Amino acid sequence: MREILHVQGGQCGNQIGSKFWEVVCDEHGIDPTGRYTGNSELQLERVNVYYNEASCGRYVPRAVLMDLEPGTMDSVRTGPYGQIFRPDNFVFGQSGAGNNWAKGHYTEGAELIDAVLDVVRKEAENCDCLQGFQVCHSLGGGTGSGMGTLLISKIREEYPDRMMLTFSVFPSPKVSDTVVEPYNATLSVHQLVENADECMVLDNEALYDICFRTLKLTTPSYPRHGRYLTASAMFRGKMSTKEDAAADEELEYEDEDEDVDVDQDEDEEGFDDEM
Repeated sequence: MREILHVQGGQCGNQIGSKFWEVVCDEHGIDPTGRYTGNSELQLERVNVYYNEASCGRYVPRAVLMDLEPGTMDSVRTGPYGQIFRPDNFVFGQSGAGNNWAKGHYTEGAELIDAVLDVVRKEAENCDCLQGFQVCHSLGGGTGSGMGTLLISKIREEYPDRMMLTFSVFPSPKVSDTVVEPYNATLSVHQLVENADECMVLDNEALYDICFRTLKLTTPSYPRHGRYLTASAMFRGKMSTKEDAAADEELEYEDEDEDVDVDQDEDEEGFDDEM
């Protein structure tokens, strides 16, 4: 069996990564405690690609979670599948990167990178035949872009014959938090061109458009709709969910209100013209 080692870094990478594991656990029939509760033998046929089988028949994700601040790690731990991860695989700092690529790549990130590499080596050594690495991160912040690309370059040095696949969320002017996102992304792309074999480009604006137009979600956010953000990167078709139906009704109600406002405005304009 050829195993894959999953790495998620920064706030965006950990949010999308935690939802990714929810989807994968659901596909393999694994509950939040790591036990198999599925109904088909096919679900366990390739389970070793992403999971290590521990004692008592529990399955533990082969994942490394890193960040330069503890807040995101706490939210992952308290999430629905937070207890399924190996506690030693949470590696985090205290200072944060402050959306600064250089802090993640040269200062705070460089101080924490050895601890992350130790966890990566341990997981890689436990594999029978490691196929490669997949990294979830964003390019607009400081940790996912700066420290994420630093980790990719270090892994490339130690494992030059293994595949390196990245799921990189690129910043967008319409969905932007800070003004330095273009600089962080430019510096990160240079590193990805050098060290990544395959890079899945996820446009932040496109993900939001899929949520608004295709999934009809009025307020896409991480806690409720991170699963749809993850799924929308894989499936562009409409997803049949209860929340979609509720969102459709809400949008129709808003459209009716807008039509009433437009009619009232037209009546007022017509009255002004007559006067």
